Amino acid sequence: MLVLGIESSCDETAAAVVRDGKRVLSNVIASQVRIHGKYGGVVPEIASRKHTEAIVSVILQALCEAGAELNDIEGIAVTRGPGLIGSLLVGLSTAKALAFARDLPLVGVNHLSGHIAAAMLMDPPPALPFVALVVSGGHTNIYLVRDFDDIQTLGQTRDDAAGEAFDKAAKLLDIGYPGGVVIDQLAKQGDPGAVLFPRAMRDSLDFSFSGVKTSLLNLVKKQGRPFSAAEIPDVVAGFQEAIVDVLVRKTLKAANQEAIRRVVVCGGVAANSHLRSRFEHDAGDQEIEVFIPPPVFCTDNAAMIAVVGERLLSTGRRDGPDLNAVSRWPLELRL
Repeated sequence: MLVLGIESSCDETAAAVVRDGKRVLSNVIASQVRIHGKYGGVVPEIASRKHTEAIVSVILQALCEAGAELNDIEGIAVTRGPGLIGSLLVGLSTAKALAFARDLPLVGVNHLSGHIAAAMLMDPPPALPFVALVVSGGHTNIYLVRDFDDIQTLGQTRDDAAGEAFDKAAKLLDIGYPGGVVIDQLAKQGDPGAVLFPRAMRDSLDFSFSGVKTSLLNLVKKQGRPFSAAEIPDVVAGFQEAIVDVLVRKTLKAANQEAIRRVVVCGGVAANSHLRSRFEHDAGDQEIEVFIPPPVFCTDNAAMIAVVGERLLSTGRRDGPDLNAVSRWPLELRL
């Protein structure tokens, strides 16, 4: 089945054409990073307006790069949630219009299941079941994935997501946006042991990043002046180490508790180079296979949405014109 995927849950306008849920023919992403950079974070109203401006050209480019036309498409998969309602509605409305005009089957996809399914684009893909860490700007969850319609939450953040903590830290230190990317680069020049930050909820599979963020705020106040260019790498290296350490330890702990030797790490923060190297090292020591998609499939993209969509459409799932966006959508909840 040739599926057109559409993703617009936050600030990336994306479209992709995927064949049979595993062969990516095109994967086009229009980023709004420069637009939101001046604000230090995503402005929802601006994001939805930019989606409106970009969505048609992004879809046309995806079709062109795939060497396909709308007449060749056999199904449409679109992100329904979770995400920013205004942003989601742009992609959803466009998908519904295309499906109606071309009489194509349409299915709404959970953005989080899309991130997990990105691992199925790897060669080889992970066998089921596996433990998945979904870590991004809005989500930090550990799941037991028995199948794509049988997912159980093992742990979740109680406050900030990991990516959100990175962005807030970068804004506090005034070092740029997106925070995770900037911190990843600067931390390579620093000593992660020079400035120590706390690790919260050590005995649980849940996460809390408010403490490490508050610790950084207190450090800034105690400093009494902006950190110098020479000091910043050590500070962000220690901050990053605290977050990465917790993510790796808890995910591998979940895998051991469930007696599963396969772990998938996905979501935007999974593009972090230190997180990837720590997982590969620590999982290897425990003889656990770790699957981390290439960075292009970690950030928000439409190929991952098409993968889930193909699976749903092949089982007969169809959504109608009354399909609506949802800002919150736990993976266990079937809507």
